[in-house]
Amino acid sequence: MATILCIETATTVCSVAIAIDGKVISLKEVNAGLSHSENLTIFIKQACEEAKISLSGLDAIAVSKGPGSYTGLRIGVSTAKGLCYALNKPLIGISTLKYLAGCCIMSHVSHLDSLYLPMIDARRMEVYCAVYDSALNEISAPDAVVVNENSFAEILKSNHVIFCGDGSGKCKPLFENNPNVIFADVNLSASGMVSLAEAKYSNKEFEDVSLFEPFYLKEAAVGKPSHI
Repeated sequence: MATILCIETATTVCSVAIAIDGKVISLKEVNAGLSHSENLTIFIKQACEEAKISLSGLDAIAVSKGPGSYTGLRIGVSTAKGLCYALNKPLIGISTLKYLAGCCIMSHVSHLDSLYLPMIDARRMEVYCAVYDSALNEISAPDAVVVNENSFAEILKSNHVIFCGDGSGKCKPLFENNPNVIFADVNLSASGMVSLAEAKYSNKEFEDVSLFEPFYLKEAAVGKPSHI
């Protein structure tokens, strides 16, 4: 059992939770675009104050490790690593897609025989996605997928699938009439990573703070200025 600070910055949501023994006791979050640099440290301070816990009283720090926004992930991971260095606390990395599926299950969009297809917007018609069952076992590994009418054809043949996340809107025009598909309106929240963070803490599954980097899934696309 532990007191864990959970940090989410992989999408437009900036979210911070303090959990004790797997239960959320303080949550600060906003979905206001990529405002993480302005909000994250303030939310951490406010969450600790509300929970009546000092930073030194934490047992570990968990962070959403990606995939997701390059800028958002860098802010979240660098903040988490800085706190771990300063406080000499262990770092826990949580798969963003896995815990997005967990958020979907927590929101009561749960069917034992369903599969969960969490999606994060990767710009244009691309999404970062993976497939999990109702116990959060990985059925299909995280991948970058260009959405079209043939996407996910195999998995939709014989499975009831719940689409969730900010990338799932790209799929709605293509699959909303498919009887095997449900679209769940679920956003990421640091509260959703608590159970996964608690389990990793109990098993001492910690990251190497000096080597840990966000899981970007693919290289950043950097273009040249038009005048070059």
